[in-house]
Amino acid sequence: MKRIRNILYYAGLFLVLFGCNKDTPVPVPTAGPNSLMKETYPLNPSSKLLMEGVYRVSAEADFFGDNVILKWNRTSLSIACNNGKYFVMQVGHLDSVVLLQGYWRNGYNDGTGLASMYISKEEGGTMIVTGNGSQRIIIRGAFGIQTNLPDQSLALTYVRPFPERVKNSNFYILAHRSGGRTSDRLPASENSIAMINYTEKFGSTGIEMDVRLSKDGIPFLYHDPDLNIRLTQKGPLAGPSENYTWAQLSIFVRLIHGEKIPSLEEALTFTIDSTLLRFVYLDMKANRDAMAKVIPIQQAMLERARQKGRDIIIVVGIPSTTVLDDLMSYPNYQTIPSLCELTVDDVRMVNSKVWAPRWTLGTQNDLVQQMHNEGRLAVCWTIDPINWIQEYINNGLFDGLLTNYPYVVAYYHYIQQ
Repeated sequence: MKRIRNILYYAGLFLVLFGCNKDTPVPVPTAGPNSLMKETYPLNPSSKLLMEGVYRVSAEADFFGDNVILKWNRTSLSIACNNGKYFVMQVGHLDSVVLLQGYWRNGYNDGTGLASMYISKEEGGTMIVTGNGSQRIIIRGAFGIQTNLPDQSLALTYVRPFPERVKNSNFYILAHRSGGRTSDRLPASENSIAMINYTEKFGSTGIEMDVRLSKDGIPFLYHDPDLNIRLTQKGPLAGPSENYTWAQLSIFVRLIHGEKIPSLEEALTFTIDSTLLRFVYLDMKANRDAMAKVIPIQQAMLERARQKGRDIIIVVGIPSTTVLDDLMSYPNYQTIPSLCELTVDDVRMVNSKVWAPRWTLGTQNDLVQQMHNEGRLAVCWTIDPINWIQEYINNGLFDGLLTNYPYVVAYYHYIQQ
């Protein structure tokens, strides 16, 4: 056990020294030559499933809450708390000891720190690695505050699995701006390929993409109407993005963390080929004459997904009457998978697959049930307050929530009895 503690200590020291820089405020684990995880073996899929569930926090409960949920994603283990804090952890095993290494973050402020934990062979390690024995798991370790080494104790004790109805539901945890906002000081820029690749670590199962048109009619991802230093590095272009060709935007503009602005085709191709995301909401920021450019890409990507056996929803958004009119000018518009933010009558008129009202209008269970009776889905946007997320999940009928805090939605979804 002393050897394990030493490994955890030096792994934490390595992360502090090499895992962050001034341009990335969140310390992200790195797989450098001295990384602890290089010495471990990956868990098999069945072992991962044995770790999932609800855990009681038996140390520092005030800091992380009384309970947390552990849920695997495509690349890592997510640990979500009820107060907006979350962990992103890499996991492996040495013999029958399971090791966890990563960081925690408070999504509502800049609180962050490193985390190193382990599951001893006697407290669940052997059961997880071999699949034999009772599901008694205790995860022990420590976390740090800001740049401090992990020096505050933390223990998580397995309580119960997720209910079958929760595990098997098609509830969508939708992340804003292709997975996360630049203003939240995440390690990737909003509406970038890097953010699409990263957002599953938060528990996201779907994303919203902001879609604009270049001067020469190429759909691309970008939220604001203007090129600005909030979203991009200083460069030779400024002003409305629609004033520039796609070649100019692609060559001369870099997002705040250095990424290129992706075209819609590039972003959807990556989502289909390289993630497990199941829902994409194309938020149409270009108001006029955009559907004729976007819908052919949507249709081609849906066919690509079908050929790859990917069960994914891709819907064009209708946020205004101008965009509604643009859709209705498209041939056979009622066959186009769309998401309508307007009234249920508008939803029916264009035969939208999804109704998406603003969250401030309330749960509207009667209208949501009407949509369900008609074979449609209902999601709401963009819901961020913790108490309202809890209310909408516990007492609403929505099929998904769009949020800037997908880890909060994940917590209240999976914690359900």
